[in-house]
This record gives sequence, structure tokens and C-alpha cells, in this order.
Amino acid sequence: MNILFAASEAFPYIKTGGLGDVVHSLPIALRQLGDDVRLVLPAYRDVMASMESLQDIAWWDLPGVGLTHRVRLLLAKPADNDEFVYLIDVPALFDRPGNPYVNTEGQNWPDNAERFSVFSRAVAQMARGIPGSDWVPDVIHAHDWQTGLVPAFVSMAHPRPKTVFTIHNLAYDGYFSHGDFNSLALPPEWWSPQHVEFHGGFSMLKAGMVFADRTTTVSPTYAREICTPEFGYGFEGILKHLGDRLSGIINGIDLDIWNPANDAFIACNYHFSGNSATERKKWQAAKAENKKDLLLKTGLLDRAKAATTKTGAAAKAEAPLLGFIGRLVEQKGVDLIIEMLPALLTESKASMVILGTGDHLYETELKKLAQQYPDRLHVHIGYSEAFAHRIEAGCDLFIMPSRFEPCGLNQMYSLRYGTPPLVNHTGGLADTVTDTRAETLKNRTATGFVLHDLKAQSLLSTVIRAIDVYRKPSQWAQICETAMSQELGWDTSAGKYQALYREA
Repeated sequence: MNILFAASEAFPYIKTGGLGDVVHSLPIALRQLGDDVRLVLPAYRDVMASMESLQDIAWWDLPGVGLTHRVRLLLAKPADNDEFVYLIDVPALFDRPGNPYVNTEGQNWPDNAERFSVFSRAVAQMARGIPGSDWVPDVIHAHDWQTGLVPAFVSMAHPRPKTVFTIHNLAYDGYFSHGDFNSLALPPEWWSPQHVEFHGGFSMLKAGMVFADRTTTVSPTYAREICTPEFGYGFEGILKHLGDRLSGIINGIDLDIWNPANDAFIACNYHFSGNSATERKKWQAAKAENKKDLLLKTGLLDRAKAATTKTGAAAKAEAPLLGFIGRLVEQKGVDLIIEMLPALLTESKASMVILGTGDHLYETELKKLAQQYPDRLHVHIGYSEAFAHRIEAGCDLFIMPSRFEPCGLNQMYSLRYGTPPLVNHTGGLADTVTDTRAETLKNRTATGFVLHDLKAQSLLSTVIRAIDVYRKPSQWAQICETAMSQELGWDTSAGKYQALYREA
């Protein structure tokens, strides 16, 4: 089948989160199954600069706010990549520095409604086929609110490709005012509760759900959760009404990028290839080297002291090292981590490494704690791909107490790297991590630790429970090996998407 992926970001061209990873890796898996998958993105300044060459394909005049935009469709050639990438070039809307969605102060670009409605109109133009070629999409797969109007605009074409719309996170709904709706010259019949109207304004996310032939989200548990008031953000009635048009397909991860066997970012490569004592010693030795490297690079283990005080260095290396990577926001349970840390660092010998950026209050609190416990807590505000890989390879336990998590990728990276994740029982976390209990240890299905009560004290208790198991080397090694044995790639999920496209 010919499939056009429409998204607001895609690794390696531009990425702010898991959406970018999925839009990169799912098409690769679909191509391996025989589909012809092509990608269309907004022509952000950084994306344009990353391309080896750009070729004009078409020009369209499309309505914006109070004016008509001259829109250019480009065929881009990425460096060291032969995939088809199309860019929607509207300099007034996309030729600006920084983040695709927010300005340098972290505030939404004030013209986001116009930016992504024009982008969606342009993608709908591609539904008729790529100008100058015989390539016509059978399916357009749109992702998140920024492309929610794509299925709506495509629905106006006859004949037309089928549309699939994926909700990566229902909390971000692309909500704009009635005034925005009017200014964008959208069809007036769309202004109704059956279409895009939502609590007095309009939601681009709702448009995607209502107009798409099929709606998906990124894990089976999250698909069930969002049909309830607790997780539905007011959309639960609409989602329940979709019936079998709504489904959840768990994300996979890119097994080439996240592969401890050949990861160029980590100090010592390793893999799990069998249950023999020799193989166990190999990966354990490599994990130990990566842990030491991470301790040294973060300053949690002083290099001079490590060289002269072997006993102290060994004790530090043997103490559990915890990791966290993610946005420093309430959704990720960062407040619970902050509240738990003083007790954890006082009552145990554990250390922790944190990588992320987000809420200024949480950033400030974490930096204060790092100053208070300089040899136990390292906090890196920002994001580094290399550092993220080192945390996954070097830590003993990965902490992920998200209040909700549509799918989550970091827990899967942790499984892949033999770093048992500690997660809240929600969304994709519930679908991918099996709690360590007597029964799951006995049948060798335990892959991590699951929290069922979102309180700081419960998080601390679960961390202590994990540390108790960490002190039992054979049990811990078994958990790590079961984790590394999980099927985490895109093969199964890509097959489910392929079946969904054909069904649509």
C-alpha cells in the first residue's frame, strides 16, 4: 500500500518527544513489510537546514488568517537517507528558530492554529497524489492534534484515500477559540458538537477523531483508559461513541538505535544471548563498566578518589544507582520523586541521575536537592541523546512514576538495556512491565516493579522493595535477563497497523 505519514515532528529531523521517535521508526517497519511509506513535515528552519537537497514539487494558494498563503511543496533529500520526505514550506509560519510549538519563553506560538491548519490543508492537497509523479496515497496516517484537521479536509475530497488518526497524548488537544475557527475559514457546518466544536471552542484533536476512518492510540490499556472520565479530558463520550473505530496498538522502539550491543554512546557494549553463567558474567561486567563510567561522568564518583580509594569506589559502585529521563512535569510524577528523594538518600545508600527539562519550579527544587546531596544526586537540566543512552546502560533501576502514560518509550529502552523499570500501573507502562512478585519470579516473567498507589511514600516503599531484590544477585540477574528478552521492536505492532490500513 501507499501510505503518507503526516506529522509535526520526526526523528532525526526534528524531535521534542516520543512522537518524533514513532514517526521515524514505524515507517521503517512498514517498509520492511512491503508498504511504500512517505513522510510529510512542516518546513521548519532546522529541518530545511538538515537536508542535503530540496526540489520544488508544487505551489498552492491556501487560506490562512485574513490572507492567502503561497505554499510550496518540497521533495527533500535527507543526508545519508534515501526515504521520501516532503516539506510544506510557508516561511511566514515555519521559518523561525527553536521549538516547533513554543517560543523561547516556553509559551505556545500565538499563530499555532493558523500554522497547523495551513499545514493540514496542504497535506489534504497531497491526497490527490504527488504532483509530477504517479504516486497516490491509499492511506494518510495523521498524528496528534497538529494534524487533526487532515482527516477533516481529506473527507471533502472524492475519491479520497482512507485516513487513520493516532492520538499520542490526549492531554494535548489543540484547543482554540470560536474566533480562531471563524478566522481560519473552516467550513461553517463543522461548527457543531458532532464535528469540531468543544466546550465553546474547537479542538483539532476532536476533528481527527470525528473525521478519521480509524482512530488509534498507542497502547491497549490507554485506549480503555481514555474512555473514562478520569483519563478522557472530556472526550470520553466521543471516544466511546467511536466503538470499534478506536483501537490501541502498543508502540515499538527502534532496535538499531537502542541496542546495547553496538551503542556508540556507552562505555562498554553488551547483549544477552543465553542463560549460561558465562554469558551472565559478560553482560554483568559490561553493565558494571557502564555504571562506573556514568558515576565518573556525573561526578558521583570522584575520579581521583576512585583511583586511590578502591574500597570506597567499590562500595559506591555496588550501591544501587537510579535513573530518570523525561519532562520535568506533574504528569511524569516528578513531584513524587522530589518528595521521596530526601528520605531515600537518607535511609539508603542509593544514588540517582536525572535528565530532563520542564517546569521551572521542579527544575529549581531538583537543583537544590543536588546541591544538598552532591555525591548522591546528579541533575542535568536539558536533554542529551548521548547522556540518555548512558543512563539507560549505567543505571540499575529506572524510575517512571507517570500519572498517565499513553505508551511510554523509556521503560522499553530500560528493558532493552537490562535496567528494570519501576513504573506506575497505567497506560503503556501497565502493558509492558511485569511486577516482581514471588509468582512472577518463579515463572520468570518479572521484568520490573509496578506501583499501584501514586503517593510519594508508596513510591519510596516500591523503590525500597526493588533495592531489597537488588541485594539478591541471582534474582536481580534473572529480572534483567527477562527484561532483555522482551520483544520490543515494531514487527508485531507494524503488522497490526498494516491490518488496520487494509481494514479501513
